[in-house]
Amino acid sequence: MQTDSHNAISANDTQLQQTHPSANPTIENGKLGLFDDILLLGIMAVLAGCGLIYEYLLSHYAGRILGALEAAIYTMIGLMIVSMGLGAFAARKIRCAFTGFAVLELCVALCGSLAILVTAAVIGFGQQLPLIVANTLGLPADQLPDGGFIGTLQKLAEYLPYVWGVLLGLMIGMEIPLIARVRQAMSEAHLMHNAGTIYGADYIGAGIGAAIWVGFMLAIDIQLAAALTASFNLLAGFIFIWRFWHQIRHVKLLLVGHFIATGILVLLALHGPSWEQNFNNLLYKDKVIYAKATRFQQLTFTERLRGNGLGPVHSLYINGRLQFSSSDEHIYHSFLVHPTLAASARHDKVLIIGGGDGLGLTQVLQWQPKQVVLMDLDEELVELFKNPASDMPEHLSDALLALNQNALNDPRVQIMYDDAFNGVDKLLATEQKFDAIIVDLPDPSHPDLNKLYSDAFYLKLKELMSNDAALTIQSTSPYHAPNAFISIANTLELAGFNVDQYHHNVPSFGEWGWSIATLGGKSARNRLNNMQQLPVNDPWLTPGLIHAAFEFPGNFYQNKSQIKPNVLGSSQLYQYHQQAWLENQ
Repeated sequence: MQTDSHNAISANDTQLQQTHPSANPTIENGKLGLFDDILLLGIMAVLAGCGLIYEYLLSHYAGRILGALEAAIYTMIGLMIVSMGLGAFAARKIRCAFTGFAVLELCVALCGSLAILVTAAVIGFGQQLPLIVANTLGLPADQLPDGGFIGTLQKLAEYLPYVWGVLLGLMIGMEIPLIARVRQAMSEAHLMHNAGTIYGADYIGAGIGAAIWVGFMLAIDIQLAAALTASFNLLAGFIFIWRFWHQIRHVKLLLVGHFIATGILVLLALHGPSWEQNFNNLLYKDKVIYAKATRFQQLTFTERLRGNGLGPVHSLYINGRLQFSSSDEHIYHSFLVHPTLAASARHDKVLIIGGGDGLGLTQVLQWQPKQVVLMDLDEELVELFKNPASDMPEHLSDALLALNQNALNDPRVQIMYDDAFNGVDKLLATEQKFDAIIVDLPDPSHPDLNKLYSDAFYLKLKELMSNDAALTIQSTSPYHAPNAFISIANTLELAGFNVDQYHHNVPSFGEWGWSIATLGGKSARNRLNNMQQLPVNDPWLTPGLIHAAFEFPGNFYQNKSQIKPNVLGSSQLYQYHQQAWLENQ
């Protein structure tokens, strides 16, 4: 991932031998010593892996904690690459490559290990500042100052990860030129393949770094991952100081700096994750009582005490976005499930895609199915709602199991852990058919999720359905993202379904919508029109509410023919969704 910096290799250090005669202890017959060469190339490979991991860490943090757009990840990588190019040019100004490299690794280690923690602290403080000001001035709770300077500060704080990305990119970009100059300075002859050899080590190291990220660091705390990565920068600095002690200026001072940085890294590895989590918790209005980073997402559980004999309200946030609130999740899941099953001729075998919290499953089990297949990508999330972790507060564990009525442990439930796009293929391979399919996936706010709202995916679901089955899809907000909402219906129609859409207000989310589809015969809406009584006993949902949910304003679908379906590979729905939510923000 390093940037091209051939022209950044300066001749300054070729004169080093004249200034420091001891600079060539390993040179024999004018050639760079094999040990030194292997050492330098090994250091370069390690640093390349660290550089790539820093890119992933910062973009990952923005996505998990801030709920940033997927474009933020690409923005981060792009900014760092450009910054690395500028850093390669800036390396020309460093007179002594040996001293410069030792200082550089100390700075990279400190910045890389502290970037996420400092960002979390600044963002958390920005979110708490209105409350601090209100308490100081005695303002009522409904008059918190959130505009002007405070609003600007909060907005600017969200760009801090990019500032760190630029800073780290500049420093990482200096590494290749400095290592190249060190190799050249250690040889009496011109190294014809100096740049090419270093770039080879750099690219291999970056590949190893990517593998470490995917195979190991995704599963650990992000602040711990930052501290571990920084430790390799520091280790490279120690080894470099040890080997090239006589060529480095102010070497004892630099060594002391490396030892101090070592102490900081140990402290960050031991306590940094809890400090970072405490800062992240400041982003939520309610008290954070449990947080867990899985391989795929950041899970945050909050609690709000209500008093007056009322139980607390528990909410789950995934990557900073509300997934459900216990105060009104039954509204969402009742509308998701019951119209689907009421429109289906049979309820023996049901497929749920997503819904790893088991809340939708709870509603499905009221229909007494013989088998339910639940497919979710994140096994760790499902386990929290099936067999809560021992480190989760006991009262939260009890509350979650009560909320989903221990549905995930029902013997009729088969759980599949797989990406939905690929998992559906496995069901097709066994020629399974379902009486109802419920798709409860997150909004298409990520390019990878976009394919799960595509015509190709819906065609797969079509093959899994019995002829008189019904399919319902969570379809984002028709109020905030009408084009995205309608695009889902158009995509289902393109795949050959009869489609109706309905909506209802869910207090925690606002106006929300669903798409319901059938293969033949009457449409789902017509099937439900004849329903005078809901076959299951739901304390909230009534036939009247279901019938009313299909009504939209007279002009809602006036531009339906101009809204494009989401053909696989087009990212059309993702673009509609992102545009809508950006405008609403």
